[in-house]
Amino acid sequence: MKKSMLMFAAAAVVLAAPSAAVAGGAKAPATIPAPKPGMGQVVFFRPGGMGGAVKCTVREDGKMVGRVSGNRYWVIDAAPGTHTYTAKSEATDTVNVQVEPDETTFVKCKISMGIMVGRPNLSPSTQEEWDKAAAKLEPMEAAKLAEEMAKDQAELAAKAAAK
Repeated sequence: MKKSMLMFAAAAVVLAAPSAAVAGGAKAPATIPAPKPGMGQVVFFRPGGMGGAVKCTVREDGKMVGRVSGNRYWVIDAAPGTHTYTAKSEATDTVNVQVEPDETTFVKCKISMGIMVGRPNLSPSTQEEWDKAAAKLEPMEAAKLAEEMAKDQAELAAKAAAK
C-alpha cells in the first residue's frame, strides 16, 4: 500500500512538472517606464521577420540615438516637439515624430528586401501594435549600445576633423 502511494505521488509530480514549467516559463511582456516629467519618450522596436541579422541603426541629425535588432526595443528620452529620425543601409528611410510631454511615442522598424542588404523601414506605430509585439521583445543591451554609440560619435568627429 505504501509502495503504491509513493509511486502515485511520484507519478503526480512527474506529470505536473511539465505544466508547471510551461506556466512558470511564460515570458512577461516587455514593459517601459513612464517618461521623465516634462519630457516625452520614443520607443523604437523591431518585431521579428526578414533580415534578422540586420540591425536598424536610428539617427537624429546624423547622430546615432539607438539601434534595434530583431525582437528587440530601445527607449530614448526626447524633448517635446518634432523629431526626424533616419535609418540607413543601401537606402535611407525617414520618419517624423511629434513628441508630446509626458507621453510615449512608438516607432516600428521593419527590414525589407534590398539588393545587397536589407532596407530599414521606419514607421509610426501605436500602443496597440506595441502591446501585440511586447511579449516577444527584449531591450537592447544598454552597455553594449552605449559603447557602439560612443564609437559612432568618435568616427563622426574624426570624419569632421579630416574635412
